Amino acid sequence: MLDTPTPKSDLFVPPRPKSMGPLSALLRAGITGDSNLIGLLPKQAYTMKIGNLGYSRRSIVIINDADKVRSILTDPTDIYPKNDLMVGALAPLVGDSIFVSSGDTWRRQRAMVSPAFSHMKLSSAFKSMQLAVDNYETIIDEKAKHGESFSLDLAMSHLTADIICRTVFSTPLKGETAQEVFNAFTIFERSVAHVEIRRLIMDPAWSDIPQHDHVLDACKRIRTQLGQLVDDHLKENADFEDIAADIILAEDKETGEGFSRKELIDQLGVFFLAGHETTASALTWAFFVLATRPEIANRIRLEVSEVTQGESLDFQHIRNLHFTRSVFKETLRLYPPITFIPRVAAEATQIGNRKIKKGAMIMIAPWVIHRHHDYWENPDSFDADRFMPEREHEIKPNTYMPFGLGPRVCVGANFATIEATLILARLINRYDFEVLEPEKVRPVARLTTRPAEQIQMRATRRQT
Repeated sequence: MLDTPTPKSDLFVPPRPKSMGPLSALLRAGITGDSNLIGLLPKQAYTMKIGNLGYSRRSIVIINDADKVRSILTDPTDIYPKNDLMVGALAPLVGDSIFVSSGDTWRRQRAMVSPAFSHMKLSSAFKSMQLAVDNYETIIDEKAKHGESFSLDLAMSHLTADIICRTVFSTPLKGETAQEVFNAFTIFERSVAHVEIRRLIMDPAWSDIPQHDHVLDACKRIRTQLGQLVDDHLKENADFEDIAADIILAEDKETGEGFSRKELIDQLGVFFLAGHETTASALTWAFFVLATRPEIANRIRLEVSEVTQGESLDFQHIRNLHFTRSVFKETLRLYPPITFIPRVAAEATQIGNRKIKKGAMIMIAPWVIHRHHDYWENPDSFDADRFMPEREHEIKPNTYMPFGLGPRVCVGANFATIEATLILARLINRYDFEVLEPEKVRPVARLTTRPAEQIQMRATRRQT
């Protein structure tokens, strides 16, 4: 039988910024200089339902009311398109793709892309996931053999990028083109999400978002390399069975037309962005927690043993790894990869009793809603059992949104969950992990929710 749930008195509170008043939070951001938007959140944000975030020229309104959040994210009238700051930051890489588009453009793209992530397709992709994990275990084995420390952040980024390359393009990361995409994306991720607090407060809506030359160069290199991978799939005798092939064959039901070459690069750029970076972010935090709390890791090992009964972990086992999956879900609650989901009011409107002016930034923050005191018991504590089948009904509707809500939920949500469950089960079963200097770990909001500094780890091969 599995271990009993963790007593609430023993729940672990992983790193989080200390809540402060609005002025103190702003001063802290100025002192640290890392433009960490999580640190800018005042303590009132975790208790209010709707309110202004400080004072700014364009008006920033945070929405925590669960029902209103859903109505905004699923609004059929397109009053709340994706925020201009986000679009401006990501457009050089992903164009007008599903990640940044709104309205009819988004609806067309979503209908064309969704079939590539069906259950049957994911079952086929699982084999590529396994091969990537097999390969990365040999890398960790070598580090464990010599007692070598390594960056957990880079390890998860490398592994998830390899999985995306194998499942989307049928090529491992060690390929020259795939490696070039990964290297350039690393530059993009570290630079593009830097938010100037002055610009956030002082600039009006729909201002130009300038990008540094090295960011634009990274985007150009990524798109060039993705174009080469697309062209390989477009060759007359090409024979691929992967996600890219499915997207190439996708057709608009009304016009019968497929994606253009540029649109293919846009959409596949999204898969590399969302499919590797967001999962890597969540797994970084999950392995930090598991290394810090070995009793949780032991519950995963026991579950894997009971489910697989000595067999190799396969696709049919994944659905029965309830606790392992719950660990991933709880990690997504406390450290949602997409820290903020910004929208913009395309016209003057009203949310509840509050009037919203045209151009106002509508800030929906999974980070806040997932820790809101009205929605969660022990909101800052890590309690994976809250997502176990017998307790999941306790979760209030529209308060858990790591992949978005409603029809706009991330098309790759099932892909990411299967991938993460596999990685957690395999690596925790094979290794003991130790965090070096855990006291230095703190979260920041970059492109995703990441540690401020890379987490250094050491792995030891378990005797099984």
